[in-house]
Amino acid sequence: MFKKIVLSFLIVIGISLNAQSKGINFQKIDLEAAKKIAAKENKLIFIDLFTTWCGPCKLMAKNTFTDPKIGEMFNKNFVNLGIDAEKEGLSLAKEFKIVNYPSFLFLDPKGKLVQYDFGYYNPEQFLEVGANVLKKK
Repeated sequence: MFKKIVLSFLIVIGISLNAQSKGINFQKIDLEAAKKIAAKENKLIFIDLFTTWCGPCKLMAKNTFTDPKIGEMFNKNFVNLGIDAEKEGLSLAKEFKIVNYPSFLFLDPKGKLVQYDFGYYNPEQFLEVGANVLKKK
């Protein structure tokens, strides 16, 4: 009986880890740490500025950021940050004069704005946004 419980537990963990790895891997770091990683790995920084009350933000999190193709492209080419604009992202929202949510900041490793976008995008549309940003790099 104990073996079945342990085996079931391991299967559930394996499935959840696999599911998590398919979309964008948002790192739990601050912008300064992201700049260092971006410089070291020759990547740009992608910041999803969201709010908890924003419907399109929730749709992006549910439908777009979980897409395997989005995850593959963004994890390979960007240091990804998801930041609540009304909590830890107050200074960013002020600095970049953000009034629309979700807002997407694409920065170079020094923190300079490469591109700004906002609103809901389906996965195919957001792949195109990412590709356009990479062309500017």
